[in-house]
Amino acid sequence: MTSRVKRAFKYRFCPTDAQALELSRTFGCVRKVYNLALAARTEAWARQERINYNQTSAMLTAWKKTEELAYLCEVSSVPLQQALRHLQTAFADFFVKRAKYPRFKSKRKSRASAEYTSSAFKFRHGRLYLAKMLEPLAIVWSRPLPEGAAPTTVTVSRDAAGRWFVSMLCEDVGVKPHPPTDTAVGIDAGLDHLLVLSTGEKIANPRHERRDRARLAKAQRELCRKAKGEGANRRKARIKVARIHARIADRRRDLLHKLTSKLVRENQTLVIEDLAVRNMVRNRTRDRAISDAAWSEFRNMLEYKAAWYGREVVAVDRWFPSSRLCSVCGALQVKMPLHVRVWTCDSCGTTHDRDVNASKNLLAAGLAVSGCGAGVRPQRRTPGGQSATKQKPSRREL
Repeated sequence: MTSRVKRAFKYRFCPTDAQALELSRTFGCVRKVYNLALAARTEAWARQERINYNQTSAMLTAWKKTEELAYLCEVSSVPLQQALRHLQTAFADFFVKRAKYPRFKSKRKSRASAEYTSSAFKFRHGRLYLAKMLEPLAIVWSRPLPEGAAPTTVTVSRDAAGRWFVSMLCEDVGVKPHPPTDTAVGIDAGLDHLLVLSTGEKIANPRHERRDRARLAKAQRELCRKAKGEGANRRKARIKVARIHARIADRRRDLLHKLTSKLVRENQTLVIEDLAVRNMVRNRTRDRAISDAAWSEFRNMLEYKAAWYGREVVAVDRWFPSSRLCSVCGALQVKMPLHVRVWTCDSCGTTHDRDVNASKNLLAAGLAVSGCGAGVRPQRRTPGGQSATKQKPSRREL
């Protein structure tokens, strides 16, 4: 049995000079239209009025007729309309308090991209033609598209390192779930080890950012010495810094993809901790290490892959004292400083590895929550009479 999902397949491509010029012009027009529409909606918001997508679309037609913005007619109209739709989505998320108020796009800091719908591109026999372009994109097919998959939306982007990407969203692609299994695993995320499993396996933290920190610092110093402006030397130095950042991000993403695919393939139920990463990175002594570990990205990958392949991901409450709870007898330690990595239970005398013990407790709690935890022992009460699952730790546990 296969499930129907939408998947995006991202590839690099090498544009010709004419294509690069056309796409750069399109990126600028998309950014201009988005900012103009956002300014118009902001002014209306100050007057306690609302402007919807249809009104901004009418504004776009009027802008094209002016002498100042006549250049908007030189690019495909589809990416411009898509920019207005994205702005409408951003406001919709703001109104329901899912996101902050939309911000203006910056030429230097914002992602350069343009989205084409099916009316603005043609995909025939492995060749992709975009509107306003006579030649197909020279795509590097690192992997083939699934058989019978036809892209419904194409997004072209350029990152800060100057690399060009095309992302093709394919609809109704058949994804075959993995065979069912009765295995479950608890996953404890950390810094000394990236992941510690309830089976006792420890996955080392490669610390990608630390490996390239000296190289990155040198490139950043060289960039700071360049005169500010649009000079060629500053542009080269900026691209050099961006390439180092891209190298770090690519290696991190590659490792997380491999780990999450392996975990989803081998386990039916995966239990993780509901970490408040946004709050944890405010710790100035660990913010860089936490960001480099990319716990949020790991969770996102784990959740969407589990949904694809018929697995279950259970997130245990972040205040659950997984590190201070004995996985053998259920006794709760009063304090557990972060520097303590091995401890002995006062009640049963069992010696625990802090992270392995935490992953075992997460697994037991997750199985109890999901309703498939046969043999999961109820938690003991502490000497003070408070339940172990309700007592909050004095410090944030990693």
